[in-house]
Amino acid sequence: MIGVIGGSGLDDLDTLADVRTVEITTEYGTPSAPVSVGTLAGREVAFLTRHGRGHRLLPAEVPYRANIAALRELGVRQILAVSAVGSLTERLAPGTLVVPDQIVDRTRGARAGTFFGGGVVGHVPMAEPYCGRLRKVLLTAGPDGTVDGATYCCIEGPQFSTRAESRLYRSWGLDVIGMTAVPEAALAREAGLCYAALALVTDYDCWHESAESVTADLVAQTVRANVTAARTVLAEAIAQADPGDGCACRRSPEGAIISDPAAAAGR
Repeated sequence: MIGVIGGSGLDDLDTLADVRTVEITTEYGTPSAPVSVGTLAGREVAFLTRHGRGHRLLPAEVPYRANIAALRELGVRQILAVSAVGSLTERLAPGTLVVPDQIVDRTRGARAGTFFGGGVVGHVPMAEPYCGRLRKVLLTAGPDGTVDGATYCCIEGPQFSTRAESRLYRSWGLDVIGMTAVPEAALAREAGLCYAALALVTDYDCWHESAESVTADLVAQTVRANVTAARTVLAEAIAQADPGDGCACRRSPEGAIISDPAAAAGR
């Protein structure tokens, strides 16, 4: 099963057929919304809207652990995530589709960002935070002009950046800015799931002197224009994706736990 996590503007996947709604509760609580399970391109797909139906959850309020756990319990082993982002570089104009390859975490530690803890210590590798195999699938499925590679700066929000912050992130060489890649990508890695993202550029944040500074209305307008393209890319990517059974992402949890095996038993 392939999982799809929809971000701002993508509250449903209307191309799914034979849809059933699954209510699920995990040991980490309930996910953002009930999961829609159906078929697309002959594949079974589980769709979850990240911010809840009606976009009710702030980025820091999203139950990331419950979302990833729920998808895994339903049988998902690879996730395609969609999110709206701002651009920190002239080359990524609003309307561009980007498949990021790196993340810089600028959140403040308030989000539950790991499945480890409670007496069990584990460390998964995150040198490449996105699945390289799934990234290639998204790039192949994307239209001409889809950008391969970008560093995603994840901020806490819900406020947008100050102009000074935006300029600082640009000086660091970061490419796009958003509020949800962390801890979603890391939790997928801990769960042994392949995870890749399609980022929809909506604005130039607030650094660009000749462009309008980012507002919620501006983001919503551009997302509405991009969401059809996003659905098309997702449908094609779902059709192309192989099971990925031999992918290194699946083996990431192996050897991650460094606590005494007796203490970690059953976790």
